[in-house]
Amino acid sequence: MSERTAEPPKTVLLRRGEVHSPADPFATAMVVEAGHVAWVGSEGAADAFADGVDEVIDLDGALVTPAFTDAHVHTTATGLALTGLDLSGAPSLDAALTLVRDFAAARPDDRVLLGHGWDAARWPGGRPPTRAELDAATGGRPLYLSRIDVHSAVVTTALLDLVPGDVPRTDTPLTKDDHHAVRRAALAAITPAQRAEAQRVALAHAASLGIGSVHECGGPQISSEDDFTGLLGLAAEEPGPRVVGYWAEQNVDRARELGAVGAAGDLFADGALGSHTACLHEPYADAGHAGVAYLDAEAVAAHVVACTEAGLQAGFHAIGDAAVAAVVDGVRAAAEKLGPARIRAARHRVEHAEMLTPETVAGFAELGLTASVQPAFDALWGGEDGMYARRLGAERARTLNPFAALLRAGVPLAFGSDSPVTPLDPWGTVRAAAFHRTPEHRVSVRAAFTAHTRGGWRAVGRDDAGVLVPGAPADYAVWRTDELVVQAPDDRVARWSTDPRSGTPGLPDLTPGRDLPACLRTVVGGRTVFVRPGE
Repeated sequence: MSERTAEPPKTVLLRRGEVHSPADPFATAMVVEAGHVAWVGSEGAADAFADGVDEVIDLDGALVTPAFTDAHVHTTATGLALTGLDLSGAPSLDAALTLVRDFAAARPDDRVLLGHGWDAARWPGGRPPTRAELDAATGGRPLYLSRIDVHSAVVTTALLDLVPGDVPRTDTPLTKDDHHAVRRAALAAITPAQRAEAQRVALAHAASLGIGSVHECGGPQISSEDDFTGLLGLAAEEPGPRVVGYWAEQNVDRARELGAVGAAGDLFADGALGSHTACLHEPYADAGHAGVAYLDAEAVAAHVVACTEAGLQAGFHAIGDAAVAAVVDGVRAAAEKLGPARIRAARHRVEHAEMLTPETVAGFAELGLTASVQPAFDALWGGEDGMYARRLGAERARTLNPFAALLRAGVPLAFGSDSPVTPLDPWGTVRAAAFHRTPEHRVSVRAAFTAHTRGGWRAVGRDDAGVLVPGAPADYAVWRTDELVVQAPDDRVARWSTDPRSGTPGLPDLTPGRDLPACLRTVVGGRTVFVRPGE
């Protein structure tokens, strides 16, 4: 985790608000000292601290919560999507080609044009652009366009000319090793200055959304060593969210040398459903195959053993049911060799974990695996008519992302976005989990909020953070929101009251259709990293 060496943070009193703290469910004030929470309590007791602080912040009724942790981010790619060509909102192929044409005209000096977010499954006709169409739209310049799931891409002929080796010159999207080859060629054209600027943009955007920490998921097939170490260095030197680095390589020593806390993250056991590369037990409903397996249980076991013995986290990208089963079988084999207590203590992770069965859910609980999941995937692709249903059929699609079953089994959850696959949007993520398209998979707003705050810290081995109690790191956000509510056990929402029998801090009402909270201020380690203009 990146650490900063700037001037010591101020001692600050926040008062006249609502402080979300299990230490006092009715707290209205908080004192921060030396980068940590020093006290939470009532407005009446706050006067005793007023003369001994560097700054007093009048919250004027605002809500203070722990800052969010996004447990799965690709920071540079997020910054490039924020500043570059974003096709996620394109309603049709023609609209996407127009955006490509306009972007190429506006960026005449770029060595390679980069774009992201197309999703042909949502377009009339359902087909991606051909290479000839992209050649025409760019005037023959190099262009790389990743699909929304980042597991396939379409490119121009000029980009293929930059790729060493023999990549098929096809009109179909490139996947697997061919995709990795064109992505490496495209990213190699980015200058260090462009890369650093993209990282700054992404981290600043995260801070503006109340995100205090991100888990960077890098790797040799995803970015580069320079990208990874550059981000960790930038985060250590400049104000902004904390960055925890995961490096997706089976070379455990190299992951440690690069400053990663785990040889984990997007270490691919399989691909993605949208690109037909997630590995399934049964074939896709709309394709005559069952996806791609990149790692088997034996390889998983060897990696988990190596990481555990080295004191690093292991972790795997696994989406399809066959891939998730291979990971569970491999981790169980590692536990048979090293003992289950050592495996559980290491807090190994599985990213995405979408197609779970009762058996694999039980395996996660048995082995202490953290499920690093993205509720926005269900919001975007779930439902009877969504991409999941087209790929898998409605019956299998309804089993995906079973957050409630994971919580009932005692599986630790950490929420993230996989940005730029889905946008950085923490309150939207909490809403997506609480209002899952399949009702039996829904969790309470409180449980979802915990998974997106404390859950991210626990996923990196910290049990003392992600919550506003004395002694915890002062990573918090201030929000303008409507009145607070408490979710009752039967999922009805009750308005906030001062009844001491409730004993539960309130949270915003996230019912679909209501405005999400607006971030006014984000603080990391006691240092302000974002203030909304005018506040």
